[in-house]
Amino acid sequence: MKLKQGEKSERSRAAILETALRLFSKQGYRGTSIREIAEEAGISTGNVYHHFPDKEALFRTLLDQYWAAIDSPDFPFNRALAAGAFPNDLEALARAAEESVREYRHYVALIYVDVVEFEGTHIRKFYSEMSNRFASFLRKKFPSGSLEEQLAPGVDPTTAVMLASRTFLQYFAVEVLFGVPDQMGKGTPSAITEIATVLRSGMLQPDP
Repeated sequence: MKLKQGEKSERSRAAILETALRLFSKQGYRGTSIREIAEEAGISTGNVYHHFPDKEALFRTLLDQYWAAIDSPDFPFNRALAAGAFPNDLEALARAAEESVREYRHYVALIYVDVVEFEGTHIRKFYSEMSNRFASFLRKKFPSGSLEEQLAPGVDPTTAVMLASRTFLQYFAVEVLFGVPDQMGKGTPSAITEIATVLRSGMLQPDP
């Protein structure tokens, strides 16, 4: 069946984005050319420019796709949060972090590309707004302020959930993207159990 023009255009755009994601995440932004993306995607260079005015617009679009995924309730980490993994089941939150990084590993790699090649220009705004997004989630999840009752005195809920989230996501970024499975000198299950214990109880003996 012959594709309609709109469907054909959308398929071309999707092929461009998929190819660019793979190449940018593997060989960097400056190491990837529009011509290479076009050749790998099996389309003309002119077709790439029909969809994207320049290479940076293509790079930004990929990051926007990732930001949209992170904001989606279907994102594995968000599903775990909504299901109550924080603060009740930090190990489940860690497993969701691993799933998220593995599923979106090429997008996660773009963050490092942006830091190295653009000094974080494209990701700065997203991270600067992260605390507001977590705070908004907590207000909806715990409208009565019941989360404060489960945390140690003086611990801000937004700080707590951001610390747990960043700890697990960074752990698996190192494992999955950098290929370091035993980065703490022990297997991942044992490491995650210890990290969860520290997050729950702290690392120091309680005052006598």
